[in-house]
Amino acid sequence: MPLIYGEGHKKALIRLRKEIKESLKGELPALPPTLPLEYGESAPAASCNIPFRRDPDFVDRGALLDQIREKLSVPASRILLVGLGGVGKSQLAIEHCYRTAERSPGTWVFWVHASNAARLEQSYRDIADQVKLAGRKDPQADVFKLVHDWLRDERHGKWLLVLDNADSATVLSPPSDGRKTQAGGGDGALGQHLSRYLPPSRYGSVLVTSRTKQAASRLVEESDIIQIEPMHDAGAQALLEKKLGNEVNKGGIAELAAALEYMPLALVQAAAYIRKQAPRCSVRQYLKEFQKSDKKKTSLLNHEAGHLRRDEEAKNSIIITWQISFNYIRSTRRSAADLLSLMSFFDRQGIPEVLLRDQGGTGKRDERSGTDGKNDEESDEEGSVLEASVNDGFEDDISALRDYCFISITTDVAKFEMHSLVQLATRKWLESQGQLERWRQQFIANLCAEFPTGQYENWRKCQALLPHATSALAQKPESDESLKKWALLLYNAAWYAWQRGSAGEAEKMSMRSMKVRRELLGTESAETLSSMAMVGLVRDLRGQWKEAEELEVQHGQPGVDVPESGAVEGGGRAGGASDEDEKRVLGEEHPDTLTSMANLASTHRNQGRWKEAENLQAKELEICSRVLGEEHPDTLTSMGNLAFILKGQGHDDKAVSLMEECFQLRKQVLGPQHPYTMSSLSILNKWRLEKVDIGG
Repeated sequence: MPLIYGEGHKKALIRLRKEIKESLKGELPALPPTLPLEYGESAPAASCNIPFRRDPDFVDRGALLDQIREKLSVPASRILLVGLGGVGKSQLAIEHCYRTAERSPGTWVFWVHASNAARLEQSYRDIADQVKLAGRKDPQADVFKLVHDWLRDERHGKWLLVLDNADSATVLSPPSDGRKTQAGGGDGALGQHLSRYLPPSRYGSVLVTSRTKQAASRLVEESDIIQIEPMHDAGAQALLEKKLGNEVNKGGIAELAAALEYMPLALVQAAAYIRKQAPRCSVRQYLKEFQKSDKKKTSLLNHEAGHLRRDEEAKNSIIITWQISFNYIRSTRRSAADLLSLMSFFDRQGIPEVLLRDQGGTGKRDERSGTDGKNDEESDEEGSVLEASVNDGFEDDISALRDYCFISITTDVAKFEMHSLVQLATRKWLESQGQLERWRQQFIANLCAEFPTGQYENWRKCQALLPHATSALAQKPESDESLKKWALLLYNAAWYAWQRGSAGEAEKMSMRSMKVRRELLGTESAETLSSMAMVGLVRDLRGQWKEAEELEVQHGQPGVDVPESGAVEGGGRAGGASDEDEKRVLGEEHPDTLTSMANLASTHRNQGRWKEAENLQAKELEICSRVLGEEHPDTLTSMGNLAFILKGQGHDDKAVSLMEECFQLRKQVLGPQHPYTMSSLSILNKWRLEKVDIGG
């Protein structure tokens, strides 16, 4: 470059930099130029620039910090801490920086705020000031390139750069329209993706924190991602104890930590609230209020406690923190936001994929059939393409939600999990958007369509879906049509719970079902009578015989769709026609025929016609075993009834042996605490004592 007389040092340096930039045409140089310091400045010593004070209450989270240190000790290392907002990613980064400064005082430590483009550029200008980069005060300087060149120069020694809150891929990339973003009037903002300005230096390491893997995908390898989960129980309790101080009654800390799902930001929020309200608020009082309702939970979790070690733009309420992410997902991938909305109503564990596929509930997959005049082959081909497209869309939605750590996949890849606090925050967000009722009704429609009756052959499916039906108890819809589906869902779930001996759960569900059906359909409808019958069966199971009898008198019309009870040892089951009529019309293996046989055997027994009763009961047991299976509850009821008949005839050894078999099978099938199992054991012990008393 030719000299210009009288140009001066500063102007010559600016002209040199412009000519170098023009000659490179945007490409990064192979070797960094060695630029002098600004005139009159001395070379700075290595320093640590962390914009947050060290947390004296920091709780070490097992081997996490050791894992971070080991990964970053590798030359040219980069790692990503990814996890839910409020899970403690930045707190880990802060502590790692302070420990690095203690272990290695000669290491430069830089902190970059990556929440938006303006703060990203300002952070790079702060680094330029920290290391006293020549040319940094030039308003036209490309500050990203200046810092990049300094980082590449190994003569400056070791450095650690933290890129905090890198949640948006847009912030880390140049503007899509080719324009450079500006901060402070300069033109030195991103011209290329930020990854190009983070050189792989053997003396340098980069630590990124983000809520999403996708945003930081160009910064780190998959193997360098560390998933940050909520704290463990002991760590969460220790954090609560430290944040609460010495003047607060700490009884109930373990329960509060569990209720807040060991989420660090939620724990700090709760502790700040309790300390502020003390002594009028203790841990147990806070927990009692928190557990009252969803509304109370969101009220407490919306409380923004001061947090000295979070970015100034970050919200200190965990509910608001997550809702910011919800809004971003909705703006970038609406279908993923819809999927999250639906999932927020299920039980937090074991959410089945099959209940998530049809979010519209309108059977849109069938709209293409038979209306466009195309032949079957063309329709099949289009159908395959459409199905593939729907599947791809669903998988992309799942990936998006997993990327933000809102959901996870279980060992069964067809089931999903999510934190209950995330579900609560999602429902609160839906309420603010006027969408809560829409997704509540969709949840009920999907679950109702899938939840079968409580018959034995459906038990496996019922068992998997019962927790979600329990969640539905608290989600009463508004429209009449949805209320009918809700009542049917609760009726079927109560049927299964009753069969398994869960009387308390069955009573709640059957009562809610009965009340809704009475209001919508009247007291004489078959559906209402079925729900009344179910309530009666549940009360009978609980030993509330008077209440059960009152309901049975009210619903006692024939032909009502009531599940067979098979509950009372030595008795029959509800039925109407005679045994011979049933066999002739329906066949001897039909369930109604078997019911009639059991009832007739019971009648013979009550009349003292023991041999006829034994023959008929034995025949019913043989058919039940063959048709329903040896472990079916009705088979076990038949077995118990036959044992009673044998006992009535004085065949004590046979009766005890058969009741022993009945008890063991019931314990295996129904569980040891089921009322029928316990009844069988009580009868068995009574008969054994009788044998001892008579010397048998």
